[in-house]
Amino acid sequence: MANHLPATTDAHASTEDHGGGYAQPTAWGFAADGWVALAMLAVFALMIWKKVPSAIGKALDKKIGTIRQQLDEATQLRKEAEALRAEYEAKSAQASAEAAMMVERARTEAAGIVAQAETDAAALIERRTRMAEDKIAAAERAAVDEVRARAARAAAVAAESLIRDKLDAKGDKAMVDATIAGLGRR
Repeated sequence: MANHLPATTDAHASTEDHGGGYAQPTAWGFAADGWVALAMLAVFALMIWKKVPSAIGKALDKKIGTIRQQLDEATQLRKEAEALRAEYEAKSAQASAEAAMMVERARTEAAGIVAQAETDAAALIERRTRMAEDKIAAAERAAVDEVRARAARAAAVAAESLIRDKLDAKGDKAMVDATIAGLGRR
């Protein structure tokens, strides 16, 4: 039961048999693909009439401008970051140099302090040695003076003892007379 519709001669719609057994619908002489092409042309014409390509171009230009601005900002930020990095590297190098100078200065000062301490210690030792030697010399002088004083006292006591034992009143008179006679000769 093949249902075959008779072809109509209507100006609005018709069917054509293309040999496949099925009739392709047509309207005003256009098949389906013709109508699709016409619809696309109508859409393109409408888009051009409404200036859609220029709107798309403007939107793309605006987007390109935004992207360029962002790229310029990124480039500027990169330059600033590189400048900051260079500045901090310079500061770090300067700080390292200052630290090295401070360490060297501290070493020099420490060497100076050690040398001064050695000099001061040597001077202190020399002063203390001199003081000790002076004390020893003073003690020796005091000991010698004491020995001399004791010797003088011992000699005086011995002389007194000898004089008492050897000299009596006659010997005193003879000694006094000899002394007076010796004074008169002068």
